[in-house]
Amino acid sequence: MQAITRLRVVRAMIAALLASVWVLRVSALGNEADAHEHHHNIPLYIRSIANYSVPDVVLIRANDGRRVQLSEELDDNRAVVLSFIYTSCTTVCPLTSATLADLQGKLGPARDLVHVVSISIDPEYDTPARLRDYAARFGAGPQWQHYTGTLTASQRTQRAFDVYRGNKMDHAPVTLVRPQPGDPWVRLDGFASADELMAELPLVCKTRAAGQNNARR
Repeated sequence: MQAITRLRVVRAMIAALLASVWVLRVSALGNEADAHEHHHNIPLYIRSIANYSVPDVVLIRANDGRRVQLSEELDDNRAVVLSFIYTSCTTVCPLTSATLADLQGKLGPARDLVHVVSISIDPEYDTPARLRDYAARFGAGPQWQHYTGTLTASQRTQRAFDVYRGNKMDHAPVTLVRPQPGDPWVRLDGFASADELMAELPLVCKTRAAGQNNARR
């Protein structure tokens, strides 16, 4: 609950900042009235499309302690929602994980169609046991898996997805979504909400809606 409250506060702060930038930008173009009319609709993240090559690395899946090939974990015929976290983080990571917990709840039974992946950027501290405790704090189900490994493997993975910043304290909020196998990745820099993440999973949401309709009959 505290993490979700903090998420709302941070999102409000970013909204105010982005709104100011939007007003300044459009005002410079001579259309200030239009800027004020639309700034409330500014998203709290930057969306882009990217193609990433998954590195040939072995990570440790904290859920069961097994060593696994990352490429195989991400290629299991499910949509993927990928984030990078570390368990001692007190700012970005709890907010990101709270959003993923919210997404898990909103998906309902359709959550089994989505592989939620959280990879530690501090693997020397984040043992499988610590990651399991962290996952439990956010109520992670079996479809939401946390990974650690060697520092080299973690950094190679971070670089492959263009999230490596050198120092864990400098990491920024990034969530990556691959709607279905073979699709490009949707990169969301900032704090996307659970509803906004769901919007990037149209096939999963369609299945979810069909299930809800069948349940009403």
